[in-house]
Amino acid sequence: MVNEDRNQSAAVIFILLGFSDYPDLQVPLFLLFLVIYVVTVLGNLGMITIIRINPKLHTPMYFFLSHLSFVDFCYSTGVTPKLLENLAVEDRKISLGSCITQYFFTATSVLTEAFLLAVMAYDRFVAICDPLLYMVTMSRKRCTLMVTGAYVWGITSSLIFTYSLIRLSFCGTNIINNFLCEYSVILSASCSDRHLSEMILFILANFDVLSTLIIILTSYVLIFVTIIKMQSASGRKKAFSTCASHLIVISIFYGTLLFLYCVPNSKNSWLIVKVTSVFYTVIIPMWNPLIYSLRNKDVKEAVKKLMDTKIFSF
Repeated sequence: MVNEDRNQSAAVIFILLGFSDYPDLQVPLFLLFLVIYVVTVLGNLGMITIIRINPKLHTPMYFFLSHLSFVDFCYSTGVTPKLLENLAVEDRKISLGSCITQYFFTATSVLTEAFLLAVMAYDRFVAICDPLLYMVTMSRKRCTLMVTGAYVWGITSSLIFTYSLIRLSFCGTNIINNFLCEYSVILSASCSDRHLSEMILFILANFDVLSTLIIILTSYVLIFVTIIKMQSASGRKKAFSTCASHLIVISIFYGTLLFLYCVPNSKNSWLIVKVTSVFYTVIIPMWNPLIYSLRNKDVKEAVKKLMDTKIFSF
């Protein structure tokens, strides 16, 4: 029986339709996504490099930001190269193993990013609500533990989701009307009982989303209360500007995910799903370093200083 299930799973093929419904747009989309991916890689790796080599940026906030950039780089790399391949070739098949592997890496990146954003919200809370003890509370050891916890929980949750998929048996050829492998479409291809996997998805996914949102919302409610109580207008402005970039990133990240999962399941909604999926898997990893660099004075100064060094002179 076990061998039969393995043989079934081995023969399973997924076909990622991607944007094949629009043949005239294949080349323009390929070039567009290629440019976006290059900008994403350069932006995120550049952000990590700038933070590492500039002593002024060796603070908890930028420590977290460097890890956010690393996760965004991994996230984009797990999705965009396959998207580019599907736009360049007619054979859009992907094996079950490759599909589950892609899901594991993208799920790990998404979950880790969610918990990193929660950690960054807590960091902003301490910086604004308890500034005198900020460096004590956000010690290097504690920051490292929090980042490690985000990675460990992201990987652990992703492993649980992935195990709940590989324990199933699968059948035949399956059409995915998207450009990436997601939990629901892999699960729908199963020929065995999916009840346990569906329960794992419901419980763990809700826990991950709710726990991170509670941390973020609680932190920003307390931040907002503290800012309102400030007597100085310049102090309030400085506090708001400190949180602005993080608030924009959080709003885009969670807003896109919530919108994606609120789209009704109908044939007319597939284009919306694809466009939204592109937004949160391809666009957001590119935007995050741009948002932080354009709105952050310290980063802009560090970039300018780096550009003025002899490394970039001819």
